[in-house]
Amino acid sequence: MLFPPTSELAQRDSIRLISTGRLKEPVLLHLAANHGALEDLAALESVTNGRLQAEESGLPDLDFRELVFGRPGHTFINAAFTHTRYGGNRFNDQDRGAWYCAFDAGTAIAEVSYHLTRELESIGRYENVTDYAELIADFFGPFHDLRNVDRADEPSLNENPAIAYPAGQALALNLRKEAASNGIIYASSRRADGTCLVTFQPHLIQNLRQGGIWKLEWQGTPRPTVTRHS
Repeated sequence: MLFPPTSELAQRDSIRLISTGRLKEPVLLHLAANHGALEDLAALESVTNGRLQAEESGLPDLDFRELVFGRPGHTFINAAFTHTRYGGNRFNDQDRGAWYCAFDAGTAIAEVSYHLTRELESIGRYENVTDYAELIADFFGPFHDLRNVDRADEPSLNENPAIAYPAGQALALNLRKEAASNGIIYASSRRADGTCLVTFQPHLIQNLRQGGIWKLEWQGTPRPTVTRHS
């Protein structure tokens, strides 16, 4: 099988956004000011039984020995691989999660806002306020690279999840199983000139730390208002 080419990546300060759930405003401001507050945020977000169980026994396609322990933010790293959604995502199925991030905040915001907007559209009501915390990490090593691939020739990059997800999941599975892939660099489908990264290996997420807090607010339209807590 012909696989995409690889590129040697040295990417610092990639950004993954996670919902802060029901955290209160004063807590958010404290966390935004404290860039070492990962464990505080983890405690406030709560630890789910699902992640704990997966850390002990794994998932259908995830050996628990692949997970990481004893490093700052390891609960967030492991959660990305053990919390899966029905039907999976672009480059992972429901048997194994993955770590998705972007090379800049604008792209990360575009990606998460797209998915939450779709959920609001499904209920016919664009009324929502969600806060997201930045998880910042560095990546080094070879990654399969789809940035120079024509979207028309690569269904995994299609803007329509119904087309992209089955193709992307099949590609990712083959890359993991047959090419021992670290992950994929790819152009964002939600922001022009944006770049995303998915890694299949928990140990590759280096120097994890917390950045700022972003508030996304929908007030009757599909386009949210975006503000940052500094």
